[in-house]
Amino acid sequence: MTHSTASHEVFSLKRCILDAIFSGLVALIIFGPIVGVVLDGYSFNFEGQRLIWIIAVVMVGRFALSAMATTALGRRFTSRFESDNAGVYVRAPDYKSRMRWIIPLVLALAVCFPFVATKYVLTVAILGLIYVLLGLGLNIVVGLAGLLDLGYVAFYAIGAYGLALGYQYLGLGFWSMLPLAALMAAAAGALLGFPVLRMHGDYLAIVTLGFGEIIRLILNNWLSFTGGPNGISAPPPTFFGLEFGRRAKEGGVPFHEFFHLTYNPNLKFIFIYAVLVLVVLLVLYIKHRLTRMPIGRAWEALREDEIACRSMGLNHVLVKLSAFTLGASTAGIAGVFFATYQGFVNPTSFTFFESALILAIVVLGGMGSTIGVVLAAFVLTVTPELLRSFAEYRVLLFGVLMVVMMIWRPRGLIRINRSGFAVRKGVAP
Repeated sequence: MTHSTASHEVFSLKRCILDAIFSGLVALIIFGPIVGVVLDGYSFNFEGQRLIWIIAVVMVGRFALSAMATTALGRRFTSRFESDNAGVYVRAPDYKSRMRWIIPLVLALAVCFPFVATKYVLTVAILGLIYVLLGLGLNIVVGLAGLLDLGYVAFYAIGAYGLALGYQYLGLGFWSMLPLAALMAAAAGALLGFPVLRMHGDYLAIVTLGFGEIIRLILNNWLSFTGGPNGISAPPPTFFGLEFGRRAKEGGVPFHEFFHLTYNPNLKFIFIYAVLVLVVLLVLYIKHRLTRMPIGRAWEALREDEIACRSMGLNHVLVKLSAFTLGASTAGIAGVFFATYQGFVNPTSFTFFESALILAIVVLGGMGSTIGVVLAAFVLTVTPELLRSFAEYRVLLFGVLMVVMMIWRPRGLIRINRSGFAVRKGVAP
């Protein structure tokens, strides 16, 4: 078949029907055990009608897609999937990024948001920002340095329990533990980095997964120190010693009385939101600068080819340790915010599924892409809250989303891009 004939494919009813039947069989295999069989105590009920409807929708959709693929519009749409999505996208030297006006607009919306949002929406936004921090930290380790870390939630737990235990045993508050948790998590990241310096790929993933489980089991079993499965309370944040409750502890003055304001139970969450936005902006700026410094280029060189990286004289030990350390410190900060937001922490918040979710944020957003990670963090944290009526199918929808993304955008929502450099006059290209 010539190129012109292939590009102008004619409609084939037989092919469309075969595609629809095959898709129906796949839908039966996937949805049959999940949607068709509903457990009822020690027995189960077969929901055949619901399963038939889902398979019918899948088959009709596949038939329509196969038919549309033969039209001019369909060919233009499918051509997007055939484009090269590999590597870094290089912009023209004179390219003006649209972020120069998008960022001020987003900042203005972020400032106005807590004044119009309800308490529930505000808490969802805080959770989304916490996952933005986690995604940015893991993006350094996985996206930039190319080190597959499946135990990243351990550093998150160190930050959260650092605040709770620091308050209980040492009397340290939110502001004291914010830098200390970052240092503690960074030290744990360096400690994990040393044994895995010679490991790659699957072996590295297994070791980091084991590290995450070790931390979780220690928190779960050390009853006398961490409270075990019962958990431990965490202190709320303060503003120069002023508390956000209706009444301050030990005769102190609460925030609203000091500033002569009407008491608002949302003040605590508004304060956490404001500080969290500032911390996220600071982390975004630091990461933006690091990726353009020699250390950022060294991370990317390590990701692309470690042997070539070492042959160029780069110290791969320091490059790996710096990635683990900086990524872990960001997770430690996120853990402090999570603990003070919840007011309580226990080991069930730091399971392997959390590590998988943070890794999915990095993959979905785009390995190494800062903007993509920010968008993916909000998509994967806000969407489940909006789909609470489909709570039992949440993980299934999550898996379908990841499969679709790997087909449609294998490099993530937003690929890494670099600005090109114009050749100077008198310099050979």
